[in-house]
Amino acid sequence: MKDLCLEYLGIINPAAVHHNMTVPQLVERAVARGEGTLSKTGALVVKTGKYTGRSPEDRFVVDEPAIHDEIEWGSVNKPFCPAKYDAIYNRMMAYLQGREIFVFDGYAGAEKEYQYKIRVVNELASENLFIHQLLVRPESESEIEDFAPDFTIIAVPGFKCIPEVDGTHSEAAILVNFVKKQVIIAGSQYAGEIKKSVFSVMNYLLPARDVFSMHCSANVGHDGDVAIFFGLSGTGKTTLSADPNRFLIGDDEHGWHKNGVFNIEGGCYAKCINLSKENEPDIYNAIRFGALVENVVMDPETRELDFDDGSLTENTRVGYPVEFISNTRIPGVAGVPKVVIFLTADAFGVLAPVPTPSRERAM
Repeated sequence: MKDLCLEYLGIINPAAVHHNMTVPQLVERAVARGEGTLSKTGALVVKTGKYTGRSPEDRFVVDEPAIHDEIEWGSVNKPFCPAKYDAIYNRMMAYLQGREIFVFDGYAGAEKEYQYKIRVVNELASENLFIHQLLVRPESESEIEDFAPDFTIIAVPGFKCIPEVDGTHSEAAILVNFVKKQVIIAGSQYAGEIKKSVFSVMNYLLPARDVFSMHCSANVGHDGDVAIFFGLSGTGKTTLSADPNRFLIGDDEHGWHKNGVFNIEGGCYAKCINLSKENEPDIYNAIRFGALVENVVMDPETRELDFDDGSLTENTRVGYPVEFISNTRIPGVAGVPKVVIFLTADAFGVLAPVPTPSRERAM
């Protein structure tokens, strides 16, 4: 494949640009660079340092006039100054000069009609492996020869912001720029920030096309009956959707249009805390070569993973391609859901009464 030029992003003189490396190549590079080690089953195990989960306080949306009236500003979508975005971006590009760059070109959206081209630029081979496994992967090299991304995400955990200068909340920042069609992620190595940045982009793009973007898992039965599972992190979306008697569509992000649902991703990002082969065999067996494990304690001699050890974080994670679940719908597209399940994990085991509302009240 011809060399990928990133000068249009401001990366003028990188040491190397590795474009859509294979999984073995990325694992090899990550281990050689000291980013992680291999577990007994061959999964790449990394520690993400200070940030072991997403950091909502560090996420901002660049407030440009062209999109100002389209955003619900508040505690979730916090505005960020365009000039300060440009200043951080320029310093980040300067930081990347002379460094190895890892680039993945793939897709968000298993449904071709609603699919978007996403380019992810990484400082770390391990994070590039993660997003390679989490997005919808190209089926041939010809697809990415003249790849023109709809959105570009640049993740550089080694670059630290200066809050007093940059106007950020901390040294980490996730800045979404809908006008420039970019997301930059600074200071955090937690791979979930990349994944959720893709979702933020799709939350903006899909509703404009009459597609409901959903944080939910989904599966389908042998008769085509689709079920979707809503719930906060840790309530069981990934576990319940990986049903041995049904086909997995996806475990976390989906779009719902008039004819059915589709998986936004091409992989899964499962919690590992207290994981066991007996209770969650599909996820347990997915932790093998090609998977990225975050912050799970591993015995340095035996390379055994201790899923019950939450000393680094309770939010231990593994990312793997959806194909690692044996009974998976490929591509992740199915019909209109017949069952919608809301999962709760409150301390009292009480679920509020759910009435059958009118269409207007439901909206």
